[in-house]
Amino acid sequence: MKLFSIKPVYAHCDLPCGVYDPAQAMIEAKSVYAIQTKMKDFEGDDRTRALFIKEERAELVKHHLWVLWTDYFKPEHLEKYPDLHDKFWKATKQAGECKHHSEPEEGQKLIEMIDEIAEIFKATKNA
Repeated sequence: MKLFSIKPVYAHCDLPCGVYDPAQAMIEAKSVYAIQTKMKDFEGDDRTRALFIKEERAELVKHHLWVLWTDYFKPEHLEKYPDLHDKFWKATKQAGECKHHSEPEEGQKLIEMIDEIAEIFKATKNA
């Protein structure tokens, strides 16, 4: 008598799609931007802490974008949005730029790039 029946299962992601959302990257990007707008007012230890937190948050942006890019999006999304890889590549590069730049304009660029990705994500979720 067989106790277990093993059947292959197929999924396009690690967990149900409801887990994925560019909002996670956006929250971290807005944190980066907020720190960049306040950097000029920080001195000493406060400035050091702000730099550390900004870099940590920018790295989290990269992480959340990579998870979305590699686990959520599928080949059919790339067919419909052929510039998707380029958008993700540029956004993750911009997150890296935010790690070593304190100008708020750099954080604003990152937010705008994530907004573009979020629009595509929303369109694919509603499809």
